[in-house]
Order: sequence, then structure tokens, then C-alpha cells
Amino acid sequence: MIDIRDDWKSKLVVYAITDDREDTKSLLAAVEAALAGGATAIQLRRKRDDGGPMLRLGLEIRRLTREARALYIVNDRVDIALLTEADGIHVGQTDIPCKRVRELAPDKLIGVSARTTAEAFEAERDGADYVGVGAVFPTTTKADAIHSGIDTLRAIAGTSSIPVVAIGGIDIARAPQVLAAGADGLAVVSAIMSAPSPRDAARAFASLYRESDRSR
Repeated sequence: MIDIRDDWKSKLVVYAITDDREDTKSLLAAVEAALAGGATAIQLRRKRDDGGPMLRLGLEIRRLTREARALYIVNDRVDIALLTEADGIHVGQTDIPCKRVRELAPDKLIGVSARTTAEAFEAERDGADYVGVGAVFPTTTKADAIHSGIDTLRAIAGTSSIPVVAIGGIDIARAPQVLAAGADGLAVVSAIMSAPSPRDAARAFASLYRESDRSR
């Protein structure tokens, strides 16, 4: 688990999210490569896994992220987050509410997905540590994702007192406008996990952030 005194906010910058491939060996290889390239956070998101397989996968990702001094976040599954000593939990609008997650895991970071300014405001009011805003662009990774758009991201980033991580259809070509809109971090699935070289992809996102105004 991360020491909350650490600068965890800076570790939201290159936020890689796992996909649902069946081959978990290649998934772990992609995670390890992404971390080597500069990914600062890994979110374990597996909507189809039973508890046992997800627990084993989470323990491996915990080991890899600890070695890389990166954040390890679990999507939705509070039980898996606790059992694998995750740094945080990320929940969507239809998952366990932020307030209840805080009761179960008071020492964890909590991220909440927000599609609108109203949802972002509510998440902040309920005690979220950061919000994940999107989908900023249309995405095939999450079929039911609502397209929030760059203007919504800009509006939320302009008023939020907690970090804002953008998600949805973000690739290296679109990332500059996402950062220009005020995002503190880039949450990416396919552009890293499905890249020919996850290491090179993560390095490109990290380099782009360092060269942006957001890093200053």
C-alpha cells in the first residue's frame, strides 16, 4: 500500500487500465512493460473474472507495481483491493457508492467515474480523492460508455479541487488536447495494453506529459 504522505497525485499521470483478454500471462507481460516504460498507475479492471482468478492476477500486479513504485488501483471490487493490498479503488456510477467504499476501506485512495459536471461535483462532495472523467472521445473498449466530450472535461477540470483523470478513446495523438483541457492524468486502455510495444507506448505518454504545461 502506498504511503499517503507520498505524492500520489503525480502517479496518476500515465494511468494504464487492464483489458479483458483471456491470456493473463500476456496481460501481465504488458503491465510489466508499461511500468518499465513509465506508467505511473495500473488499474486492474476485469469485469468477467471470478474472484479467484482476479485475486491471483491482482497479487501479481501488486508485486509489479510495488517494484516500480507505481499506484495499484482495483476497479469496483473492494474485496480484491483489500486482499491484494491495493493503493486504491475506482468505482463507477452504478458500483458501490464512494461513501460506502470509504467505510470499508478508510485508508485507500478512491476514484469515481464522472460523465457530467454534476456527477463530478457529487463525487468530490462524497469524499473521492480523484475523478475519472469520460468517455472524452468515443471508445470501443467500453461499449456502454457515454461520450462526455472535451468541453465537459474542461469544465470539470476548471472547477475541481481534486485531481481529474481523463479516460475514453485517448491515444498519443489526442492526448495533447486532453492535457490542454486541464487533465491531471491520462487513463488509457488499448493505446497502451494493445500497443505493439506497451513499453514504448507508455514512454510516449510519459514524455508527452513532461513536455506539456501540466508538468510545470
